[in-house]
Amino acid sequence: MKNIHLTDIEAMEKLARVQFANSLPGPKPISLIGSVNETGQTNLAPFSSVTHLGSNPLLIGLISRPDLVDRHTLANIIQTRSYTINHVHSGILDQAHHCSARYPREISEFTATGLTPHFEPGIAAPFVAESRFRFALDLVETVPITANDTILIIGKVRLAQIPEEHLAADGAVDLAALGSLASTALDTYFELSQPTRLPYAKAKKTL
Repeated sequence: MKNIHLTDIEAMEKLARVQFANSLPGPKPISLIGSVNETGQTNLAPFSSVTHLGSNPLLIGLISRPDLVDRHTLANIIQTRSYTINHVHSGILDQAHHCSARYPREISEFTATGLTPHFEPGIAAPFVAESRFRFALDLVETVPITANDTILIIGKVRLAQIPEEHLAADGAVDLAALGSLASTALDTYFELSQPTRLPYAKAKKTL
């Protein structure tokens, strides 16, 4: 077993450190965040920092990197208080990955990659029409993380869209059947499988 100390991590080349850091939590869901600014300019960006914060109300967290350069997604969410999270599957992976390129604000990633914006009444932000599992959120708050100047974006889910056959009666979503992908680092993606489902764990129940 190789020991990697703090001094080793700090000595890594920047991209190597980013790759290593992103691998520590293991595979994470990869999603496209759809947003729009006040003038109607759409934006689409891949994020792998989406996490569940609570079910009542249904809150989802998203980490935005330090606001040291023009962060179109963050700016749009703050302006319109609306955004969408769209699961990525293998059929749109190349396009989703290319959304990470640094396009100028006046060029929409939808147009650049050939993905299709889909709008729902009363929701400002665009969905990705090609995504099989997607949901819209209203911004609740942004929380600065002073340790590294990142920002936690907290949103409340207002609409989710999923093929009916992939939603179980107990609320479970069959992510493997949907083909939802996960990722680590900057360029590595994983397919999901569902080996088993276990019963709810209780302390008095023996294994």
